[in-house]
Amino acid sequence: MKSDSRAGGLLRSGVTFSIISFATGLGNLAFQAVIGRHLTVPGQYGNANSALNGFMPLLSLLPAVATFAVTHYIAQFHARGDHARLQGLLVGCRRFLFRLTAAGSVLAAVAARPLSEFFHYHPSLMLVTLIGALMGLWGSFATALCQGLAWFKRLALIGFLVMVLRVLFGWFVTLRWPAPETAVLASAFALLANLVLLFWRKDLTLHGEPVSPWNREFVLYLAVSAACVGGGFFFTQGDLLVAKKFFSGADNDAYNCAERLAVALPMAVSPLLTVLFTSRSGAQAGTVVADQLKLLGLYVLALLFGAGALFLLRGFCVQIILGRASPEAAGMIARLSMTMVFVGLLQALALWSLASRWLKISLSYGALGLAYWLALLLFGKTPAELLRIMPVVAGIAFGLLFVLWLLAHKTSGTPGAFKPSTT
Repeated sequence: MKSDSRAGGLLRSGVTFSIISFATGLGNLAFQAVIGRHLTVPGQYGNANSALNGFMPLLSLLPAVATFAVTHYIAQFHARGDHARLQGLLVGCRRFLFRLTAAGSVLAAVAARPLSEFFHYHPSLMLVTLIGALMGLWGSFATALCQGLAWFKRLALIGFLVMVLRVLFGWFVTLRWPAPETAVLASAFALLANLVLLFWRKDLTLHGEPVSPWNREFVLYLAVSAACVGGGFFFTQGDLLVAKKFFSGADNDAYNCAERLAVALPMAVSPLLTVLFTSRSGAQAGTVVADQLKLLGLYVLALLFGAGALFLLRGFCVQIILGRASPEAAGMIARLSMTMVFVGLLQALALWSLASRWLKISLSYGALGLAYWLALLLFGKTPAELLRIMPVVAGIAFGLLFVLWLLAHKTSGTPGAFKPSTT
């Protein structure tokens, strides 16, 4: 009876979180439609998306690494009732973020112009992007906190509020001042929605003296998380950096439109992986594994269904984003959707492995992501060439990682996994 209740709770959390996040995803596509219609000068839309979804995530790689590690340990400490280490982790994160924000603000002011020259961005666009990345540090902490404590409804609410602020503020500022800088500013401003967590600060009141969780095991897990985060960046955003480097303004606009629609596929069902990661971090044995596999199966079905729907509605979706028909963008959807199905499956295997502490698989995912991006950089110098190799390389990467995952799943507990400390 208890197992049935846990299974129902796990699936219910995943489905509820996914429904709310799906509505949030539609809102984020509405933001794409806003900037697609307001940024009418050729190249503006592509530059805004390149900054938002290519360069800003690049700056956020280290916070993303910390997010996975902190989420994993919050879930573990919370499941064990280890309030001392949980409190030590939260206190340490807050102190570190205050110092990093102060230092990062100074660095942003100094480095904005050199970075803009190196990456071919306008200095003002680079400065706004750096400010958004600094605000994203606190957003990452809020995500790790909610996810680790299984506050999925609160996490979904925050995501929805971020979307609402992004669309409303973005519509206003890009209508009055249509420029890539205002589009990025809208996304940075929307992160203020994370302040809603202050309403639940009493829930974080823990008793006892905090104990620092920093040890060799935690540092090792950070390193493994870095490989996973790096792999995820290369698989989902690396192509935007390639497009920015090689494509003309019109081609870059069309590619960014199609790419954002395709990337929405794994993003729309990623809440299922969020619940899966938290569950697997807290429990990796017993009947709960069967429940986790059901959640994984639901994720795969939703991903495939979304890809089919996007392919059938590709022309309509492109017209909504750009406000006009674009055969060039619509023609890219099929191969991009196929690629993102493989990418979504890769993400599922990677997060399962990271939560399970399967070291070799997590590192392999990072290596495969780097190899994928290098292949795009070397052989994807035109839209046609890029789209030709993307699904092939992504499919090969999925095949390799799936074999490793199956072997690890059958022999879990053997070399390649490392065990959490219980002291």
